Amino acid sequence: MHYDLNLLPVFVTLMEERNVTRAAERLGITQPALSNALARLRLMMKDQLFIRARYGIEPTPLARDLAPVIAASLAKIDDLVRGQQEFDPAKAQRQVTVATNSYVEFGLIPAVVARLKDVAPGIRLRMIPYGSDLAETGIISGTTEMVFGRIVGAPDNLVVQHLMDDGLACVVRADHPEVGDRLTPAQYERLKHVNVMPPGRLRAGLYQKLEQAGLKRDIAVSVTHFLAVPELIAVTDYCTMLPRVICQRLMHDPRLKVLPTPIDLGTFPVEMAWHVRYRNDPAHRWLRGLIADVAKVVVAGEMRAGG
Repeated sequence: MHYDLNLLPVFVTLMEERNVTRAAERLGITQPALSNALARLRLMMKDQLFIRARYGIEPTPLARDLAPVIAASLAKIDDLVRGQQEFDPAKAQRQVTVATNSYVEFGLIPAVVARLKDVAPGIRLRMIPYGSDLAETGIISGTTEMVFGRIVGAPDNLVVQHLMDDGLACVVRADHPEVGDRLTPAQYERLKHVNVMPPGRLRAGLYQKLEQAGLKRDIAVSVTHFLAVPELIAVTDYCTMLPRVICQRLMHDPRLKVLPTPIDLGTFPVEMAWHVRYRNDPAHRWLRGLIADVAKVVVAGEMRAGG
């Protein structure tokens, strides 16, 4: 029997998206073309494969059984083909989907984009959010090419690389009436705080460190992104505690003053992960190296700034 191998990526995309419209968009084809491909898939497999559901489509039992086998086979083919391809960063044209938390997006990605602009202007980054659920990012299926943050409990089909370690610092307004060049534990607890709700593991780690250190915060306002912090701190007598890489950016704001934390709260890791199918992809491998190099520069700049 002859199989139309062009139908297999269609099957995998439908399994991952569970929505005909999104699958067609991702494959770059029209909905009628996708419907035609699905009809041929059903004929080939002698099964409905997908049935209509309230919010899209649901796979049949046979489709669920086929999915891991087909996905693994395509991944092996991708790995072999990409490993043979030559890569010239200066001429490359590629969009790379990466999942990041707000910390990485604010603290690391701008430096990555600046480097890409100089050495690989045709590589474009598309960012999607990463909280704490790896499955929601698409990284486990390989549709998202990289994920950044604190990565815990990664499955076997992900490769995890340590990028850097960061610490914490405090920020108050430059002319704060109560705080000079340092912040004591008593002052820290007496001040009201702007609390950034960091994503996933970062939030749990910060709260745990504060609890272990016995430091308490009187939280006046909680925000969802680091970009909200400068304006709030600049017009109040509040305090905030942020990663040092973020504080490095805020040091350029004359309205703000960055100070060491009242006690040592240690560091936290920042990691990068990718699906094994990209292990030998020359473009992906090159980009991983660039990002690792940029992370070293960012940390070195932070260390100089913290002086």
